[in-house]
Amino acid sequence: MDITPDSIIYWQWQWINLNATIVFSWLVMLILVLGSWLITRNLSIEPPLSRWQVALEIIVEQIRQQIRDASQQKADQFLPFIGTLFLFITMANLLTIFPVYQSPAGSLSTTAALALCVFVAVPIYGIKNVGITNYLRHYIQPTPVMLPFNLISEISRTVSLAIRLFGNIMSTSLLVAILISIVPLFFPAVMTLFGLLVGVIQAYVFTILAMVYIASGMNLQQRKTGNHHA
Repeated sequence: MDITPDSIIYWQWQWINLNATIVFSWLVMLILVLGSWLITRNLSIEPPLSRWQVALEIIVEQIRQQIRDASQQKADQFLPFIGTLFLFITMANLLTIFPVYQSPAGSLSTTAALALCVFVAVPIYGIKNVGITNYLRHYIQPTPVMLPFNLISEISRTVSLAIRLFGNIMSTSLLVAILISIVPLFFPAVMTLFGLLVGVIQAYVFTILAMVYIASGMNLQQRKTGNHHA
């Protein structure tokens, strides 16, 4: 039983290896790119709309609404980044319905990379919205003594974001595999559905936390400057 897709090696040459994490990450990206191209190539504003376009509009509007609820900010500027995170993690977890597939989210390297993207996005959005001086100033609030603690807080929440997603996906996959091996005649369908549900929930939790982290740096300064957006 493989706990993480990192341990499944398909090809190796010296220190370079091609493992399941890399293969299935590219598979998920390929599916998302092709799916996006197929759905958006014939978009229309006149009815009747295709079922795929209706489904896409529902998904985009739901993501936009969740961004507004979580951040109390206008959603459009965050939609490409937050939407991509959600769709990638969700698709990566939903494909576990296929027996040979291993979710890349079950690898700590994948979740660390996703958390690192959030870590970089936080100052980018913060500086873009409140300016570099106002953004950097929040690291010394309420006093300059808090600078190291605020920096540690930034790093620790990024680490927790990566470990939370990795731990939940890995533990769920392990639990499903154990139960299926114990009672293979009764639990496979139920446990597979349970794994899919947990995967979608974890994608939702990860993206909402990412949005909250991004909004937090902006809100701190907007409250000070009186430019808070409703």
